[in-house]
Parts: sequence; C-alpha cells; structure tokens
Amino acid sequence: MANLQGRTVFITGASSGIGKSTALAFAREGSRLLICGRRLEPLAELARELMETGAAETHAFTLDVSDGQAVRSTLAELPEAWRDVDVLVNNAGLSRGLTKVYEQDPEDWQEMIDTNVLGLLHVTRAVVPGMVKRGAGHVINLGSTAGHMTYANGAVYCASKAAEKAISEGLKLDLMGTTVRVTSIDPGMVETDFSRVRFRGDEEKAAKVYANITPLQPEDVADAIVWAASRPAHVNIHTILMTSIDQGNSVTFNRRG
Repeated sequence: MANLQGRTVFITGASSGIGKSTALAFAREGSRLLICGRRLEPLAELARELMETGAAETHAFTLDVSDGQAVRSTLAELPEAWRDVDVLVNNAGLSRGLTKVYEQDPEDWQEMIDTNVLGLLHVTRAVVPGMVKRGAGHVINLGSTAGHMTYANGAVYCASKAAEKAISEGLKLDLMGTTVRVTSIDPGMVETDFSRVRFRGDEEKAAKVYANITPLQPEDVADAIVWAASRPAHVNIHTILMTSIDQGNSVTFNRRG
C-alpha cells in the first residue's frame, strides 16, 4: 500500500457528493488537498473541515471545468507549491433531464458534453504533462455504469460516460512507457445531489430515484478511489465497476415494497 501522506491530490467538483467525500477520505490519509468547484462558499467550508480531518494542507478555488480557457489560465496561475499534482480526480460532472433524445433541449446536451467530456479533457490536458515530466502521477476519472449500458431517456448522459470510458482507456495507452497511472471508477446509483441536479431541483422526482432501494453512498465511491490511489506504484487499477447490492446494471434494480 502506497503512503498518501503529503501527496497533492486535485479534486474537481469537490463541493458536494462524491467529490466532497473523496476529499475527506484523502484528508484522513494526510494528503494535501487542492479542491475546486463552481461555488466558493461550500469549498471554503470544506477546506476548514479537511484540515480538521487531517489534511496536511488545503487550497480551494472556483473553476468551471467546461471553460477551457479558464482551466488553462487558472491552473497555470496556481501558487507554485500547488502546481505539481500527484493524484488528479476528475470528478466534476452532471446530468440534465430524463428525456427522449429527439425531444430534449439541446442546451442540456451541451451542458453535459461540455462538463462531462470536454471538462475532463481540459483538466487532464493541463495536469498530465507535468506528471509525465516528473515521472509520476495518477489520473482517476469518474465514470458510471451508464457508460457500460445505455438506458432509455438518458442517451446523451450515457454517451458522455461512454466517452469518459474511452478517454480513460485511450489515455492509459498514450501513457504507456511512463509511470503515470489511469483509473476509471464507474459507480451505479449513488445517493447524492445527482438526481436533484438532473431534475433541476424537483425534490419529488429526485426522491423517487432512491425509493425502496439501497443505493451506494458517496463514501463508498471515495473508499474505492483512495484504494486505487494507494496501490503500489507498479500496479494500475484500470477500472472499478461498482453498484449497491440492489443494482444489477443500468436498468436492473431490486426495489422493495
């Protein structure tokens, strides 16, 4: 097991859900946490919590990963002590709507693709060259069971996660001959704000997603991320496909009652 103490871990979309739980999990390992999101207030609050949890240091900043120019300039202007990233967790992502693809608002398509696909690429492009130059690093991308099996009314979201899967696989091949590792963590249903965001704050619709079922919790996914990051340097975990006991795949669930 590799020691994560003092390692610089950069997590996108860290203000809530899986991102927040992952930051806390790395803090318990004594890592240095570089965290970003679209809202500064929850990030500032999380930074304080991370220090209380055991983080060696924290640095929080706002960033919209879908804005390529902002990614390039913001990361280039980070304080010198935060520019060498040991572990990148590309967590930022979202879904909009649950609608037939031929009826869906094209702006929803754009937001999902810009965040889930281009955002991942923008951040990866900004961080990975430094890892290659230093001869060490680990890229951990957040995928989904949706990238393995398409479900009705979710074509574009599923396509964005299939793209993440292909990008992770391709990046690993591109990095052959280096010591930089690439992992895709692909969870099924996780109880976060995901459904609330998908339904634009409709609490009733969001609640139905998790009704009569035991979903994964953000901490479960964070545990898998930290486990993958803590393997010995010669071990690369390519993919972790994980669901709760009540989920078989993207479309098969055990709902009780």
